[in-house]
Amino acid sequence: MLPNPLTTPAALHRAETQWPDGIAIVDNQWGEPVSLTWPQLADRVREFAAGLIKIGVAPGDRVALWAPNSFHWPIAALAVHYAGGVLVPLNTRYTTSEATDIVDRAGAKVVIVSGEFAGINRLDEVLATTIPTGRTIISVPLETSADGDGVLTWDALMGSATDELIGQARARAEAVAADDLSDILFTSGTTGVPKGVMAEHQQTVHGAHAWGSNGGLSSTDRYLMVNPFFHTFGYKAGILPCLLLGTTMYPLAVYSPTKAMETVAAEGITVFPGAPTIFQTILDDPDRTNHDLSSLRLIVTGATIVPVVLIERLQSDLGVETVVTAYGQTETSGFITTCRPNDDAVTVATTCGRAFDGMEVKLSEQGEVLTRGLMVMRGYLDNPEATAETIDSDGWLHTGDIGVLDENGNLKITDRLKDMYICGGFNVYPAEVEQVLSRLPGVTEVAVIGVPDERLGEVGKAFLTVQSDATIEPAAVIAYAREHLANFKAPRTVEILDAFPRNASGKILKREMS
Repeated sequence: MLPNPLTTPAALHRAETQWPDGIAIVDNQWGEPVSLTWPQLADRVREFAAGLIKIGVAPGDRVALWAPNSFHWPIAALAVHYAGGVLVPLNTRYTTSEATDIVDRAGAKVVIVSGEFAGINRLDEVLATTIPTGRTIISVPLETSADGDGVLTWDALMGSATDELIGQARARAEAVAADDLSDILFTSGTTGVPKGVMAEHQQTVHGAHAWGSNGGLSSTDRYLMVNPFFHTFGYKAGILPCLLLGTTMYPLAVYSPTKAMETVAAEGITVFPGAPTIFQTILDDPDRTNHDLSSLRLIVTGATIVPVVLIERLQSDLGVETVVTAYGQTETSGFITTCRPNDDAVTVATTCGRAFDGMEVKLSEQGEVLTRGLMVMRGYLDNPEATAETIDSDGWLHTGDIGVLDENGNLKITDRLKDMYICGGFNVYPAEVEQVLSRLPGVTEVAVIGVPDERLGEVGKAFLTVQSDATIEPAAVIAYAREHLANFKAPRTVEILDAFPRNASGKILKREMS
């Protein structure tokens, strides 16, 4: 069954009509608890969209959103769509230099940014950069109110909505077409230059509907959202399936096993997706038996290797009826293959399942995983060459991953054509890290690989050669990386080499380093 409608504004209109008494979101993180029905959420979205129109956001304009998981995020994101705009989510772990690059390249006219949260005031950081130049900055109130000069507060924006502006917003929403851009999510390539993945509403909605339908989501489900909203796992496999299927959202900004278990027990959470490490911390928590987790019916995991014993323990120790794994890329809105609810533990743990409804998967002669279908991106922002290299003339997207297909069509990823590794569920592209470390004075050459890590799956290890007169300490290299890169990209260990192993053509042999 295919989704209808195929835009998020139309889906919001349907949600407020179909579930007039249904709870859309519950957020107890910021003092006064917030609980919104679908009609109430829709009203907030319309008010925010009206405010965006008032400050000059036109159809097709890009709006960046840099904030943690809270009730503000889906309101702002859906309002951008409602006003006809294009959403540009920013990773909350970005440094300001990384965020500035993304905002500039996306051509964002507006940046929505959080104030003080978890010891970091992103608003203050943004105001100290070039980001505000020629742009409107909107502050998201979280733990504290930290609004500076030239900043439009959340409440002020919402309060600027008039009946006339709300009417204009409704007209904008009705005009959004299935093939309009919904968002641009940035993902690094092997060249180390971040690429903007352009997704249309129909691609985004198809994927979200397929994911939610596979999990049997409904208006009786309660979804604990620990996956960050800026990521496809939190946005397109989180917010949007709930919008399409009437599921209640419970955002969690900072994960801890205790907070997650308390929320599951107190709120009767039924759906809990996350990286394998999240569930490992819960299973190993000595206080687990003191929390009633019996309401959980569906756990969805992936993004890295999943031990068979983890799947078995989730079913036996937690009593979760359905555990599934999935595989995707930003270029496919996060959706390529998935296990089905009736798959056995070995299939779930050792494969990525079969193609999502609306997608096809095959292997090239070299064993590369190719996919095409309803969720494949329009292309890379301002990069037709990279688009042509990734999507061939027959519409097959080349994933850069090597895999095998079993007799039932289940995909197993065995290697990567690219050097990308996954740290704590986040893709890390060594070339980007290498470019940053190459700027460190005294460094002559850099190679970065992923090495196994019990907690995060993989972490970075950097190998450097340095000038003969240079003295570089590994701790200084790591500190430099953390200053210029998001934490998950920074290598955890550094090794100084006299020379790199190379092949006959002079290329560094990463496979010989560990």
